[in-house]
Amino acid sequence: MQFAGKVWRLLVGIKDGLVLVFMLLFFSALFAVLTTRPSPAAVRDGALVLELDGVVVEERAEIDPIEALLSGQAPMGEYQARDLVHALDEAASDERITAVVLDLDRFLGGGQVHMQAIGEALDRVRAAEKPVLAYATAYTDDGMLLAAHASEVWVNPLGGALVTGPGGQRLYYAGLLEKLKVNARVYKVGEYKSAVEPYSRADMSEAARENARALYETLWEEYRANLKKARPGADIARVTDAPVEWIQSANGDLATAALQAGLVDTLGTRAEFEQRVVELVGEDSWQDGPNAYPHTELAAWLEDNPLDTPGRPIGVVTVAGEIVDGDAGPGTAGGDRIAELLDDALEEDLAGLVVRVDSPGGSVLASEMIRDAVLRHKERDIPIAVSMANVAASGGYWISTPADRIFAEPETITGSIGIFAVIPTFEETAAMAGVTSDGVRTTPLSGQPDLVGGLTPETDAMLQAYIEDGYEDFLTRVGEARGMTREQVDAVGQGRVWDGGTARQLRLVDEYGGMEEALAWVAAQAELGEDWHPLYLGTSASTYDTLLRQWLIGDSERAATGGDIFARMARGQSALGGQIAADAERLLGARGAQAYCLACPAPRPGDAQMRSADGWLARLAALLFG
Repeated sequence: MQFAGKVWRLLVGIKDGLVLVFMLLFFSALFAVLTTRPSPAAVRDGALVLELDGVVVEERAEIDPIEALLSGQAPMGEYQARDLVHALDEAASDERITAVVLDLDRFLGGGQVHMQAIGEALDRVRAAEKPVLAYATAYTDDGMLLAAHASEVWVNPLGGALVTGPGGQRLYYAGLLEKLKVNARVYKVGEYKSAVEPYSRADMSEAARENARALYETLWEEYRANLKKARPGADIARVTDAPVEWIQSANGDLATAALQAGLVDTLGTRAEFEQRVVELVGEDSWQDGPNAYPHTELAAWLEDNPLDTPGRPIGVVTVAGEIVDGDAGPGTAGGDRIAELLDDALEEDLAGLVVRVDSPGGSVLASEMIRDAVLRHKERDIPIAVSMANVAASGGYWISTPADRIFAEPETITGSIGIFAVIPTFEETAAMAGVTSDGVRTTPLSGQPDLVGGLTPETDAMLQAYIEDGYEDFLTRVGEARGMTREQVDAVGQGRVWDGGTARQLRLVDEYGGMEEALAWVAAQAELGEDWHPLYLGTSASTYDTLLRQWLIGDSERAATGGDIFARMARGQSALGGQIAADAERLLGARGAQAYCLACPAPRPGDAQMRSADGWLARLAALLFG
């Protein structure tokens, strides 16, 4: 009995200890949740600091903690373009903010349309006679376009600036697939629909090359014009047309070369840069250490400056990232999720609707699901506008067809009216390994598709007919929406990609402008005057997601600098791995008919790097679960 009593007391002690541990964990988690949102009390008189450690996006993705664990690395920081514009506009008119600090040391880009919108907001800050100071160790294209709008551009003496322009190489797998005896069966319509070329060719077709050259040359002209407008004294031609001569003239010193070309104003260390900010906004009496200055972080500033909500709401639904079947997103355009958001909004007293598109397209079925949901709003006889961001192509254009008015910027990439599908079969691979197949069919389609035995000619013909019918559906939707004949749409279709300016001339776009212009047009059509506000559907970040960002990103993103020019260029290796993984998934994944633009730059910069699975847990999971 004495022994049993000791065992019992031991079990009770273990139970009490576990209860105590769980209570401590519970109250710690509760405290974290209650304190995770930034407090408006953190707003201080001085500088607004925009530390862009990551990428600018149209819609911030939710963090998956399991994926973050398996990857073995912190998720990439993301900043919504509209949040940055709103923060800067509030700073321009708020007396508490006397300067803006733009820290681009770890900035990875965001697309020309977003850079231009943020740059114009920086111009409004400067017009309010408030200095804007930018700092980085190394500037590349998007970072340079942002920094160009600053009143002072600083660069580390060991860093520099490079402007490379759009374009580049992509991978083609026809030779590899031939060696592996994999038959990539391609079904498409559109002479310029290049999304399937990597699986059927060893190089770019002349049609795709012609389209890409015209598109990128136009985007490049826009980039150079915007950079020159922001920094009139910069010698852009020398930097971009004769880069070797330009760098050699400074004896290989990229920072000095950038200074001589007028891309930057001052060479200095971070400490020297911070001392300059102290001169402008004063010393911080709350913090110890040299060069401390009073400042407000972006999150606290946004919390202190919520959007005004006067009058009736105009709904805004965001379609960002690849359009896929299911509930994916935010940050990826899951057809079911977005359609549900739109259907839920039918119960709101919306005066109008703006569909914000930043997508290269994707699933035809998901695109049609979103389009149908937009049409249900149109049946209520409210004005509907589409606002195109960096990319609104293929499926992104498909969902734009119900709009009464389509707005795009000159730098927007749109069009790509075409459709395709690809199915790999492995009959030759199997035969090489000594595996064959045989059987009995009652119809030409029995047992099809047979990925090992191959497809019958009838199956091939049926699938191609299905794709051709989908293309006709696409032409019909565009023709009805834009008041064009089938022949007129086909002439600007065939999978060809257009810049926003050309798309306007071709009647695929109605008007230049961004979100502000689209919202103002809807308000005018609804006769709201100034008594309205935008209502963003399904975008409120959960406290859980905010907590994960602080835990997983937080200090890890600030642990190191963004690196010099070599480090910036080396990041292309991660992007290459991500491209290979995405191409393999597009070939081998269970996907239906696709309205997707491969020629379009990724709408979420850095996605390729985010796809790479570098952690050992990720490799183990891939090995065990495929």
